[in-house]
Amino acid sequence: MSAQKDRWVSSLVFLLFCACSIPRSGSASLQQEPSPQHYFSALEAGKASLAFFTPTVSPGSHLFLEQIESSAEALQDYGISVVKVNCPKEDVSRYCGKENALRKAFLFRGHKLIREFPTDALFDLDSIVANVLFALLFNEVKYVETLADLENIENVLKGKSNMVFAYVPATGTAEHRAVMEAAFVYGTIHQFVLTTEAALLKATSLDDPDVSSAWLLFCHCQQATEPGQPCRRTALAQPLTLLNIHRHLKLMGAPLVTEVVEDPEKISTVHLQLGLPLVFILSQKETYEADRRTAEFVAWQLLGKAGVALLSRDLVHLNVLHRSNVALKTPHEGMPIQYLVLEDTDEVITLVENKNKVKQIQEDEQEEEEEEDEDEKENNNQDIQDDQVVEAVARDKKRELPLEQILVLTEENFHSSLSEAARTVVLFYASWEAVSLAVLHSYCEVAAHLKGTPGVLLSRVNCWDWPGLCSQENVTQFPTLRIYKEGQQSVTYGGMWGAEELSSFILLSQVSCPLKLATMDEAEGYLRGEFPSELSSQQHTSLLGVFSTATSEARETFEEAGNILSGHVRMGMYFEDDALALSQKYSVSPPALLLARSGGHGVEGITLSKPSLQDMLQMIRYQLLDKFPEITVPNLPQYLQLGKPFLILFSAGDISQVESKEMLKLAKGKPQQEFVACWLNLKKTPVGYGILRTYFPTTPSLPVLLWVNLHAGGQVFKFPSEQSITEMNILSWLERLQAGLEIPSSTLSEEDWKPPLPAYDFLQMMEHSVPHPGDTPAQHPPKSPGGDTAGGDTASREEPSQQSTAEEAASPGRGLRGTAPRMAARDKQGKRHSEL
Repeated sequence: MSAQKDRWVSSLVFLLFCACSIPRSGSASLQQEPSPQHYFSALEAGKASLAFFTPTVSPGSHLFLEQIESSAEALQDYGISVVKVNCPKEDVSRYCGKENALRKAFLFRGHKLIREFPTDALFDLDSIVANVLFALLFNEVKYVETLADLENIENVLKGKSNMVFAYVPATGTAEHRAVMEAAFVYGTIHQFVLTTEAALLKATSLDDPDVSSAWLLFCHCQQATEPGQPCRRTALAQPLTLLNIHRHLKLMGAPLVTEVVEDPEKISTVHLQLGLPLVFILSQKETYEADRRTAEFVAWQLLGKAGVALLSRDLVHLNVLHRSNVALKTPHEGMPIQYLVLEDTDEVITLVENKNKVKQIQEDEQEEEEEEDEDEKENNNQDIQDDQVVEAVARDKKRELPLEQILVLTEENFHSSLSEAARTVVLFYASWEAVSLAVLHSYCEVAAHLKGTPGVLLSRVNCWDWPGLCSQENVTQFPTLRIYKEGQQSVTYGGMWGAEELSSFILLSQVSCPLKLATMDEAEGYLRGEFPSELSSQQHTSLLGVFSTATSEARETFEEAGNILSGHVRMGMYFEDDALALSQKYSVSPPALLLARSGGHGVEGITLSKPSLQDMLQMIRYQLLDKFPEITVPNLPQYLQLGKPFLILFSAGDISQVESKEMLKLAKGKPQQEFVACWLNLKKTPVGYGILRTYFPTTPSLPVLLWVNLHAGGQVFKFPSEQSITEMNILSWLERLQAGLEIPSSTLSEEDWKPPLPAYDFLQMMEHSVPHPGDTPAQHPPKSPGGDTAGGDTASREEPSQQSTAEEAASPGRGLRGTAPRMAARDKQGKRHSEL
């Protein structure tokens, strides 16, 4: 229906309502005719009139005459005249005969008799207007008696127009009149159907309705495009009056969800004009489709109680907290819009149904913030934290993350987004999990560092919102980082989660691994550090596999190893005819591995004697380790995995060149396979002070050289401080140590390292919330005909699709996906969880 026609209908109903509400002066519009002949000669084609024929008036007919005369003003609004025809004494015709005069009223359209009404059916103003309009609109208002009749009408209307189904306990009542007056105005827009059969009303309801009251259901048949798809029914829960019906039909005709592209303070919808609130679902471009479905779901739930609008953050600048995901605008002038953080759609519905809910939510949020502040004060000591990652996330939970450079992926845009860039980096995470949130910090730093890098698209998938997508991609742990390349198998990251490591992995993944080199000049340039631009900024050891035509098996294994190590290692491959000449320059023969370590330490040649994949991977990973590494938190696991004792030099800063030279000579010597020679800079890695306090009662003077065997006995030996750190002195000390001539400075405890606090017993916590047999079932509010819960103006409780029904059955409310990106820890039971 056009907007102009909509306004015309609204104006007409309003005028009719006003006309029916203004007191009239009795029979001012009652027409009188001197005789039947004169009346019939004055009838006009197409015009309706209600006539009663009266001879000499008897005392018992005064009540009927008063009612029929009072109806003249009301019927005149619908173009129906009321005529009193005087019957001469000698007239004994059909209308003036004793059996009809003052016992019946006659409804004519032009000269055609439409209906005869016995006087006992026209007992008051409501009954007269209702019955007359019902007779005139007989073809427009269908009367049904059975459920089959009703369903037949619905089937005809599906995909075409909507239906208004009304039940009245009896005809001639005020409710019957209201329905007929509404049908007179809206009959050309909606199909009206009437019944007085209580059994039919019960057949259309899931519960047992009150058949002593009138009911009106708006049936959304126009949206039912499939023959087997039922028409949704939305009940009018207010009394059946003309104004309430008009209000109900206006709400049913309004858009289900309004798209908002301007300041929400300036928005005015039908709902606000009719005194109902407007709910805004805050959305963003990346999650638009999901937010649109959420808004439609909420709109069906609140149909008739509130309007629902989709407010895009990308199109409207909002000066509100980024974590806010729902806003509420009330019809009261001067009241500001309330921006809230809600967990799911159930809370949105409760917000509308309970007028005090807004204040309660705001008070709860304030109390929660105060409690969190108290918890932060109480838990300020990191030593009592159960998990340092959780502690770090909890400390920064109010920090807003700069996620603008990271594309949000959903089930709708996942596959299409993978084709937008040469390489798409996807972080799969769970918004409630501490490690995921910590990694998201690093990922934001990576996004800022790689901003503008061609061919690389950074994105994220919240598996809390999209479990089906993560399951489809075989994501079994959080977080998981993968790089997708068109036409190739995805590469999964398996390193540390720092921003530097992640950036290096992404940049290294841009180049083929192994990189095939075509000439000897390219191969030697590769060993000298002449790399493609994507690799030029990465300080890594370069590996070059050299293969002859006779070593194809080793070459294929090397290529397979390169695919596995892609993003972690800088690998090249040369297998041209002069491969033998290249390898012989470094005293090896194909198949061989040439290593050019960063720092200009020359090229080292290693013969590849074992062609198996696992052996080659193990050998490559071992060769990539530094000979004399500086131990840091990120690289410590790599060296612990070797299972060897540590010969570690603790220093308060950089070690001297002499000490570095002596330790490096020791590391490259014959015993290097037996232990890990390394050092730790306490300025860069202050956690080393805690390690020393574990080894010694007081921190020794620095530098200090220690032998620590974590894998056998846990003994700690301290190199004599009076001796200088040279290769000869250290080897001599190690010989005495191996001979059992040295006394350990300390021995680490053999007790297991356990968390300071006990773990949560989640299963036991869940047992308390699981209902047991015999528990009293939850009480549900009464439902109106059509299966809708009664309340407010209307009470639609129907899902928009079968998919929605399935989702609703799986959880007690739809999550507001993607609408509130924020950083928080899910560390409070019974409170809302943190969503990103």
